[in-house]
Amino acid sequence: MTSDAPCTILTAGFSFHRKPFQMSEAEGFPHYLIRLQTEGCCSALIDGAITRVESGGLMLIAPGVPYNLIIDKEHYPLGEPRVESGDYHIFCRGEWLDRWWNSRHRASLMHIPLNDAFVGLFRQLVLEQRRLSDFSPEISSCYLQILCMEIDRITLDRPSVSPRGYLAYRMKQFVEENAALLFRLEDVAAHVDISVSRAVHLFKEEFGTTIVKYVNEVRLEMARERIVYSPMPLEHIAETCGFMNYTYFHRQFRRRYGMSPKQFRTLSREKDAPALI
Repeated sequence: MTSDAPCTILTAGFSFHRKPFQMSEAEGFPHYLIRLQTEGCCSALIDGAITRVESGGLMLIAPGVPYNLIIDKEHYPLGEPRVESGDYHIFCRGEWLDRWWNSRHRASLMHIPLNDAFVGLFRQLVLEQRRLSDFSPEISSCYLQILCMEIDRITLDRPSVSPRGYLAYRMKQFVEENAALLFRLEDVAAHVDISVSRAVHLFKEEFGTTIVKYVNEVRLEMARERIVYSPMPLEHIAETCGFMNYTYFHRQFRRRYGMSPKQFRTLSREKDAPALI
């Protein structure tokens, strides 16, 4: 079966090691490797030195770069030292990947906050590669391109690589993923295991706004899109976008957009209406 896909996944899989494991390629691979450490830890050759890779460690290995992976016993808080390492790995190649890789400097190792959306891209790629009867290399190629672009977005969106910046970024991500649900400041702080006061301070320091204001901004943008493009009643839109009651939503919306939700919907539909001849 031939394919016009701009990039090709050679193999994609998930491995969980409970026994020591080692892989060494002195001359490197003839293709790209994207590897995400999801559980436990390992050691790998990064920029000429053996480096510890913990959960959330994303490795980007270019063709021809020497590769050495070591998985061995680690000391954990409870119990005896043991081997416990899980990872997703994708071997791939293609002209699109060449252009993406060379579009900017690629760090061999970066730390990525693990969330369902990002890990889900790896999981979906693995599932696509396992299909037999209806496998589509074009679909796999699209998922791989989305993964690469998501890596870029995470890299650019993250305001700081410091531990403080990392915590703030994870809180921001929590807000964006859960904006449609009702949650408290305590839930945001608990997501990164810090106090509410520290969470509020870190978020304001990194993003220049409060958590509450950012939550409202995300929810209002969700509501604006639904007001324009969906037939849902305004009260239902407010509820499904995380607002506790319509009165509060109405007040926040008017403050943000200078008109009521009803006026906004009427105006947007008038703009989109076809001209009468």
